[in-house]
Amino acid sequence: MRAHPLLAGLIACLALLAGCGFHLRGGTRLPAAFASTYLEAEDRYTEFHRAMLEGLRTAGSRVVGAGEAAGATVEVLGDDSGQRVLSVSATNTPTEYEVYYTVRYRVRIGEREVLAPKTLTQTHDYSFDETAILAKEQEQEIIRRALARDLAALVLRRLAALSP
Repeated sequence: MRAHPLLAGLIACLALLAGCGFHLRGGTRLPAAFASTYLEAEDRYTEFHRAMLEGLRTAGSRVVGAGEAAGATVEVLGDDSGQRVLSVSATNTPTEYEVYYTVRYRVRIGEREVLAPKTLTQTHDYSFDETAILAKEQEQEIIRRALARDLAALVLRRLAALSP
């Protein structure tokens, strides 16, 4: 009995992927010092703060409050987002905006600073249509949330790379 050519091709592709060392990306693995983490921030209601809390918990860290003992502290020194006009039409109406999200943070394990203050910025542009203002406002919020999640993922990868 002959195997179907498509099935044989699929098996060959899977064998090649397995042989090259390809693995699906798992969750971020944090160092042991981050088993209990305090996320210190002036504003705890930002998109970045929410994304960091979710990311720390997903990575297996127990996020503790201010009065509890923490192995590590991630201090959010700044958390800012907004938008800028990128281009305007001949009638001086904005036609393209850039949404930005900037965070500044540092990391301490115990009293020792293991990561000096760092600033990260992500941007994304979108076209603007004044006939669809509500839709464009919603698009801006979706972009802002996505940028905050991207920044949180970047911070978590940097935390995972630390060797305290």
